[in-house]
Amino acid sequence: SPAIGVSNPERQAATRNQIPQLSYNEMLGYLMRDRDGVCIAGTHGKSTTTAMTATILSDAGLSPSAIVGAELISRETSGWSGTGPLFVVESCEFQRSFLQFHPKYAVVLGIEADHFDYFRDSDDLNSAFGQFSSQVQSDGKLLIPANCPAAQEAASRSDAEVTTFSTSLEFSADWMATDVRKTEFGQRFRVFHHGLFYSEISLQVPGLHTVQNAVAAIALSHLAGAEKTDIRESLYEFQGIRRRFEPVGWWRGIAMVDDYAHHPTAICATLATTREVFGKRKVWAAFQPHQVSRTVALMDDFSKSFSQADEVLIVPAYAAREDVDSEVEQVSLELVDKISSQGISARYCPALDQIVSTIDDEAQPGDVLLTMGAGDIDQVHHEFTRRLQRNHTTQ
Repeated sequence: SPAIGVSNPERQAATRNQIPQLSYNEMLGYLMRDRDGVCIAGTHGKSTTTAMTATILSDAGLSPSAIVGAELISRETSGWSGTGPLFVVESCEFQRSFLQFHPKYAVVLGIEADHFDYFRDSDDLNSAFGQFSSQVQSDGKLLIPANCPAAQEAASRSDAEVTTFSTSLEFSADWMATDVRKTEFGQRFRVFHHGLFYSEISLQVPGLHTVQNAVAAIALSHLAGAEKTDIRESLYEFQGIRRRFEPVGWWRGIAMVDDYAHHPTAICATLATTREVFGKRKVWAAFQPHQVSRTVALMDDFSKSFSQADEVLIVPAYAAREDVDSEVEQVSLELVDKISSQGISARYCPALDQIVSTIDDEAQPGDVLLTMGAGDIDQVHHEFTRRLQRNHTTQ
C-alpha cells in the first residue's frame, strides 16, 4: 500500500534480504502482463461498472479474473481468480495508479476534478487520464462517454479504437440507452448499437447513474466477447455492491440506506435515486465529508448538492490521508453554513453518535435515513443493528 513507507520494519527487512517489493497496483500490473486487461477508470461509477462487467463475463462462461473496489452482494467477495485470459480491474487514478496497466479493453467513465491532495490542477488530472488512454493496446478498444469533453481529449492520445456510449439522446453515440422506465423491482431500458436495437435490459438496482454504468458494462462486455443473451440475463440477476445505495434495514419504521457518495456529483445522483425510490417521504441525509482538501475545493458544489434532502446532518470531515486534524470540524461547520444559505435545513453533529440520537428523537415512521461518505459513517447503521439485536435478545 502507498500508506506503508520505506521505514516500515518489514519493508526494511525485505530490502536487507533483497526481496522484491511491489505496491498493490504494481502487482496488478504484473499479473496483467500475461492477460487481456479489462480496465474500468473514471471519477464516478468504477466499482459498480467493474462489478457488472466482471459478473457478465463470468456468467458468459469466459471465466475472467477480477478485482473490484467493493464487495459484490451476490458473491460476498470483491474479487476472484478465473481460468480465462481476461483480467477485469477497477483502475483508480489516485497517485496515477492506473498507469501500471496496459489493457486490451478499457473505459473512462468520465473525468471530474478530484483527489486534490495529489493532482495539482485539472490539467494534471487530465494528463494522467490521457497517459492511461495512450496505454490501451493499439489493437484494443477504448470506451468513453459521448458527453465528456475531458474523456474525449484523453482518448485522442490513444491508438486503440475509440467507442462512445450515452444515456441521453442529446449526444450521438455508438451505444445508446433509451426509454428508461421504473419497474416494480428496479428499472428497464432499451439499448441501441450503431443505431440498431441491441437488447432490452432490466435491472434490480435503481438510479439513472446505474443505467449509465450498465451501458458501459454492456459495451465493454460485448467488445470482450460476451453474447447479448448472457449480458441481458446477467444484468437482470445483478444485485449490486456494498455501500452503493444499499438498503441496510429498518429502525422503528425508518428506512435506512447507505451509500459511498463523497463527491457533489455522486451526492446529487444518490439523492435523485432516493427520490425515485421513496418519493416524497422525508429524507434525512447524513454526510461525512471525505478529506478537507476535497471539501474546501468543491465547497460551493457540495452546498448545492443536497437540494433534494429535507434534513441534512454533517459530521466532522474524514481526513483519510491528510494531516489536518485541526481543520476537520471547521470545514464541516462551514459546509453546514453554506448548505443552510441554500435554504436547506442543515446542522452539525460533532460525532456519529449524535446522528443516532437525532434520528431517535426526531425521525418518524416512514422517514428515510440516507448516510453518505467514504469514511466510517456506515457505523451509524451498525449501531441500529446492535439495538435491534439487543431488543430481540431481551424479548
